[in-house]
Amino acid sequence: MTVHILETEGQVCPFPLVEAKRAISEIASGDELRIDFDCTQATDTLPRWAADEGYPVTAFDRVGDASWTITVQKP
Repeated sequence: MTVHILETEGQVCPFPLVEAKRAISEIASGDELRIDFDCTQATDTLPRWAADEGYPVTAFDRVGDASWTITVQKP
C-alpha cells in the first residue's frame, strides 16, 4: 500500500474536492490518498464524497488553526 499526498492548502472550495476526485482516479486499489486542506467547507464535502463513493476514511485530523488532513483508501 502506498500513501499518495495531495496538498490543496490555499485552494478555495470546491477545488480540494475536484482535485481529490482526479487524484484518486489515478491511484491503485488499496492505496491511500492523504488530502491536506484549509478550506472549511471541505471538512464536510470531502468526508461526504468519500462515504458516497465507498472510500473508507482511515484518518481525519485537524493539524492547525484552520488546516485539516483526511486520508481515504481506494477499495
